[in-house]
Amino acid sequence: MSSKTIQRRDVPSISPELQQFHPVLQRIYASRGIAQQLQLARSAAQLVPFSELKGIDAAVRLLQQALENQLRIVIVGDFDADGATSTATLLSGLKAFGFRHVEYLVPNRFEYGYGLSVEMAELAVGQGAELIITVDNGISALEGVALAKRMGVKVLVTDHHLPGAELPDADAIVNPNQPDCPFPSKQLAGVGVAFYLLMAFRAYLRELGHFNSEQPEPNLAELLDLVALGTVADVVPLDTNNRILVHQGLQRIRSGKARPGVQALIDVANRKAEKLTAQDFGFALAPRLNAAGRLDDMSLGISCLLAPDLPRARMYAAELDGLNQERREIEAGMQQEALASLQRLSFAQEQLPDVLCLYQSDWHQGVIGILAGRIKEQFHRPVLVFAKGDEGELKGSARSIPGLHIRDLLDEVSTQYPGLIKKFGGHAMAAGLTIAEDRFDTFKLALGFVAKKYITPELLTAVLYTDGDLPGDCLSVAFAQLLQQAGPWGQAFPEPVFEGDFLIRQQRLIADKHLKLMLETATGQLVDAIWFNADNKAWPDANVKMIRLAYQLDINDYRDQQSGGQRRGDAAKRPDDEERAFRPRQFDPQSSWLAVLSRTSMRQAPRSRDMAEPLVHASPRVVPPFRISWGSLKGLS
Repeated sequence: MSSKTIQRRDVPSISPELQQFHPVLQRIYASRGIAQQLQLARSAAQLVPFSELKGIDAAVRLLQQALENQLRIVIVGDFDADGATSTATLLSGLKAFGFRHVEYLVPNRFEYGYGLSVEMAELAVGQGAELIITVDNGISALEGVALAKRMGVKVLVTDHHLPGAELPDADAIVNPNQPDCPFPSKQLAGVGVAFYLLMAFRAYLRELGHFNSEQPEPNLAELLDLVALGTVADVVPLDTNNRILVHQGLQRIRSGKARPGVQALIDVANRKAEKLTAQDFGFALAPRLNAAGRLDDMSLGISCLLAPDLPRARMYAAELDGLNQERREIEAGMQQEALASLQRLSFAQEQLPDVLCLYQSDWHQGVIGILAGRIKEQFHRPVLVFAKGDEGELKGSARSIPGLHIRDLLDEVSTQYPGLIKKFGGHAMAAGLTIAEDRFDTFKLALGFVAKKYITPELLTAVLYTDGDLPGDCLSVAFAQLLQQAGPWGQAFPEPVFEGDFLIRQQRLIADKHLKLMLETATGQLVDAIWFNADNKAWPDANVKMIRLAYQLDINDYRDQQSGGQRRGDAAKRPDDEERAFRPRQFDPQSSWLAVLSRTSMRQAPRSRDMAEPLVHASPRVVPPFRISWGSLKGLS
């Protein structure tokens, strides 16, 4: 397990525009780069205009011609949650505009691989496509687009992935990351790009006077629950524009306007629509949706999202829930095997390779991305995990650490060692690739060689950032609610983490794996806490009496009775202490955490409420990650 350093976030001077907020919120916002109220916008009217997207004019003209001639459209999606929500969003939107012939294809990752491949283009043409529209893919589909064009089929690419040196010869490309695109929000997910295309098309038809009583103007706000889900699920940074999209989607869901498919996912995950958060998208709904693409066929997930009524949606959601349970079991086995493999190599933490590259012939191709993420969190190293593909190929999934752009790293490997990587694509933090099985060892050496140019000791030092101590009067339901409302929180706009001293009053195991704590503050306030998936060999520990925690506030809605609390932490120390921290990038109930920054044994502990004395640390040892959450198990999924 990697060590982590606890570090308080730097707080720049607070802008006068933030002084209307609670003092703690001022500090939180300022440390996340917020200086103007405009950066906290939530109204859909404050979205970046679609007119700033390069290629949007050509795209809407292409759609208008297709609508006028009722061309047969085939949407080619992707097999993850962003691809599923993108497909459902565009298909629903186009039908609302009056398109009568709209179908979709999503590649099965085990047969066709990613995106608009040559095989997928052939399938689309075989279905009679006259216009192919890609969503969440296509920017690297040079051969697939070329084949479609040779067959006389028009192609509209909508994507958000980083382009390669050459762009496909499509009739129109909408991608905020393509060269010379002035759109300022480069972090749009694939579903966000699809939604923007629909907004632009509606405005274009409005100017043409297209809408009337027979063809009313579509209410695109009805798609925002899909947009919010896909945006969070794809773990794109929540910049101002994405926060608006997520907030608007959450508001629709909380007000009872979720589409049947989204509502069914909420129900099967045991969440409440009226209290749904962005974290619920990422760690309750998205895993169930993704399970279809990982183990079966994402058409099941899309069918759930497109279901016309709740009974049918619940039927699909139940199947997705079953697949997600199966995915967990497969992942758990693979993780044990991967850890055993690393242990056989007998690496000490300081001797770990800069990049971990793992392969086992019987690993499941659909779960390697999750496994790469788990191993990355545990060892704080970039991780690439491979599984068998077809015809002597290996399919790989990569997850990176902050500061190392994994797609750019793969690009350099591909440039320096031509032919070593057959194909690749992705983002700064995640990527996919294909290599020849017999070149795995060569790839591993080449990757390590190139990575040494960019990876420094500082980059390999994991840091848990906190927002400092929280005033005692903020340990309340009211303040926890204020924090929830101050979001949505997520990637690149992290939920606040605080730290503070507590006296342990009670500690016990629940279900032999969750540690339930009762903590006491310096003022005598009692706080419930829980560590999910605790190390039951080390805890409960009656010798630990005083602790300094890194934590997050949560609200326990058990039986609809709210009480305040803390959540999430991890065993850790500051840089000058002997224990270090581990913390996931985002809260995951399967690896939830609470940070013990320092501890005092019962023999050395000061008296109750007397926390002015310095803490005397117990003998150094690593305490595994755990989360504290006001006595509620609702975070489990």
